[in-house]
Amino acid sequence: MADPKGFMTTPRQEWPRRPVEERVGDWDEVYVPGALLPIISKQADRCMDCGIPFCHEACPLGNLIPEWNDLVSREDWRAAADRLHATNNFPEFTGRLCPAPCEAGCVLAINQPAVTIKNVECAIADRAWEEGFAPPRPPDRLSGRTVAVIGSGPTGLAAAQQLTRAGHTVAVYEKDDRIGGLMRYGIPEFKMEKHHLERRIEQMRAEGTKFRTSTAVGRDVGAAELRSRYDAVVVATGATAWRELPVPGRELSGIEQAMAYLPLANRVCEGDLETSPMSAAGKHVVIVGGGDTGADCLGTAVREGAASVTQLDIYAQPGAERDEDAEPWPTYPKIYRLSAAHEEARDLETAPAADADARLFAASTLRFTGDADGHVRSLHLVEVDAQRRPLPDTGRTLPADLVLLALGFSGPDQTDGMIEQLGLELAPRGTITRDAGFATNVPGVFAAGDAARGQSLIVWAIAEGRAVAAAVDRYLTGSSRLPAPISPYDRPMTV
Repeated sequence: MADPKGFMTTPRQEWPRRPVEERVGDWDEVYVPGALLPIISKQADRCMDCGIPFCHEACPLGNLIPEWNDLVSREDWRAAADRLHATNNFPEFTGRLCPAPCEAGCVLAINQPAVTIKNVECAIADRAWEEGFAPPRPPDRLSGRTVAVIGSGPTGLAAAQQLTRAGHTVAVYEKDDRIGGLMRYGIPEFKMEKHHLERRIEQMRAEGTKFRTSTAVGRDVGAAELRSRYDAVVVATGATAWRELPVPGRELSGIEQAMAYLPLANRVCEGDLETSPMSAAGKHVVIVGGGDTGADCLGTAVREGAASVTQLDIYAQPGAERDEDAEPWPTYPKIYRLSAAHEEARDLETAPAADADARLFAASTLRFTGDADGHVRSLHLVEVDAQRRPLPDTGRTLPADLVLLALGFSGPDQTDGMIEQLGLELAPRGTITRDAGFATNVPGVFAAGDAARGQSLIVWAIAEGRAVAAAVDRYLTGSSRLPAPISPYDRPMTV
């Protein structure tokens, strides 16, 4: 504990964002470049080095948070990077994309603003790359065993890197033309610039991991054939089967799924397209769904020049403070949070009729209406109570030229035939079943990440990747020294 009084003398200070008018004019990350390092050592000083650090319990990776906070406060960046990478393969991803359940579990958060754990993590990761503290770590010798990893999201990449470093020959199969899964084509550039992803992929290539892009297992290569060619297979395809909105008018054109819309904007940033064929430019946009994917659509539509953007959230507007009775510390509370996209929408007044920033809370979609050409023009909604029952005389209509459905995901996509060809058993909710060792009903086939757990956070995805790697290593060799931070049955801390 570098400064025993740091939590009393230093207020919380977060990585500052660029001015709204500046950042909505480009696709660069929203934060002020270079503004994190000057403040982060003092912020790390706020860590109390608790005897029982609940941030460990809140983080499924088991990150050694007090240890690397202390090292950062002393500016020992190499040791901090070693501690961070001991539990997390991709801290620059989680430092930008994770909602930080560790901060909700910070002991300081009982009665003060939590330590800026996420910012400290990001600073360590970025400094590690700048100083060369994250070199490739190829294995000393090969095991002679082969593993196919299907899916290149955070789970697949984490599993592949761990298994490669353990000496196995690993090939990652990705249906898209680039590696990264939803980190590549689902996360907007302004949340994470893709050079962070490219850097890790090159590190993994240097370690020996092979990548097979534009290859959908089940369609471009038979799943059973793939299983016969490898000693083990890890299914880490994610939960990409999106939920629908079965209301009148859904068949109108201009009503799109969020995950059909977001990849096109990313492809514009990649240089594949000049403009998105679903661009929100000049359109009245309504986003149905109040989660992170909806916020990503919001920031994207603002940058594309939408005439207006409104986001509908079926839940009531949460309060600014934790409800100690319903969600006591150290659980992750549902409170009012202002993401970068919502801050932009608020300042630019993209939705003048919204309750706060661009959001309409406790709002349920009733139907859509369109024009003579069959294109959506209006969304009709009603306010609902806590049980989602319509409230009388609360109906209203919003102009809508483009509607984006961001309602979450129900399980892995089954249209490519992989699950059927392998003969994998599914749970009633559509996810792949597995035992306590991540093994499916098919010998040698393992399942991890959202495909088996269900829709979750990036930090859980990486933890799943690390844990399934240990299970596969044990299956192939009889034992494993790889860390297994979670079991398939672990869940986030709740009341």
